[in-house]
Amino acid sequence: MALTDVYNAKQIEVLTETIKQDWFITLLHGAKRSGKTKINNDLFLFELRRVRKIADDEGVKEPMYILAGVSSSTIQKNILQELYNMYNIEPKYDKHGNFKLFGVKVVQAYTGNIGGVGAIRGMTAFGAYVNEASLAKREVFAEIVSRCSGTGARILGDTNPDNPEHWLKKEYIDNPSKNIKSFHFELDDNTFLAKRYRENIKEATPSGMFYDRDIKGLWVSAEGVVYRDFDASVHYVQSESLPKLSTYYCGVDWGYEHWGSIIVIGETDDGVSYLIEEHASQYEEIDYWVDVAKGIQSRYGARVPFWCDSARPEHVARFQREGINAHNADKARLSGVESVAKHFKTNKLFICRDKVEKFKDEIYQYVWDKKKGEPIKEFDDVLDSLRYAIYNQHKPKPEPINVKKTIDTFKKLGLGR
Repeated sequence: MALTDVYNAKQIEVLTETIKQDWFITLLHGAKRSGKTKINNDLFLFELRRVRKIADDEGVKEPMYILAGVSSSTIQKNILQELYNMYNIEPKYDKHGNFKLFGVKVVQAYTGNIGGVGAIRGMTAFGAYVNEASLAKREVFAEIVSRCSGTGARILGDTNPDNPEHWLKKEYIDNPSKNIKSFHFELDDNTFLAKRYRENIKEATPSGMFYDRDIKGLWVSAEGVVYRDFDASVHYVQSESLPKLSTYYCGVDWGYEHWGSIIVIGETDDGVSYLIEEHASQYEEIDYWVDVAKGIQSRYGARVPFWCDSARPEHVARFQREGINAHNADKARLSGVESVAKHFKTNKLFICRDKVEKFKDEIYQYVWDKKKGEPIKEFDDVLDSLRYAIYNQHKPKPEPINVKKTIDTFKKLGLGR
């Protein structure tokens, strides 16, 4: 089996430069689905073999290595599950969540909060693998780097792009040297993805920042209006011209001094969504919103789901006590905005112009904060409820893993058992 049967050209470039040369930090950054994590997972195995050899030379009985990610679930999903599917590697965990692989003790560390350094504080590591590095707290990443003081220690990392002012880009990616390597990936680098699939993804990805980051793998700032692909001449419809709708669901953004809102989405059998009701008001107590929700139930059925802002758990609980099918919404901001934007880009979301008022004001005034790379918290009341509804009703499912047996190739690289 040739390397080209297992890896694309970009991945082979990474392999060539990282296996044949020495380095301290290697960062793979760029587009989603471009093959970064796949090659880093394999390099992780290579590094463990290398660490074991160094430890043997130095008489170290149990060398330690850091495996880091935002949380235990991301490490499991992005790394350990992939290794199990690919190579049938199934670690046996100790009571601390650590495990041994190839004679190396792998210590898990969580980078999503400052408490994540607790597992590695004081240790001497022979290396680290940091998944989703741009999501790491800066202090945690710095602690991981400082812990890697064992002989020949090396740090692997991968990440999707973020704001161009992000510390990871400015301090590491933009400062390549003999000891720091970085590799940029675009979607088209992953030639194992069918060309048709790649073209479809490009066409479905919202314009502007999302396209530049998700397709080109660029670290860019957000600019201008958030929903750039919204076109009033296309996406406004009249309620009397609606097609047959088969599914209904709602989004709820609580408010008092700022506007609260409940919107209703109706959806066709082929997945086209229509905003068919907007309820927006200020200075209303929870009793008012209960009445609005019950009115919606009377029109669309008692089990219509309400995806609610989780910031007011007492209001969600009140809805539930009233027999309203209320759920705490996943409020992931960028992911939610991208979901709505994608619906506009692909003409899967339309707005009943005669049924909305506040939406008309917000859609052109909801803009990006260029420094933070997120929407500014203004003109977002109805748009937040729309985001909760669309994103949670259509929340992405985990992508199937393409299992490819590459044991023979790994033996050639010195990674076979």
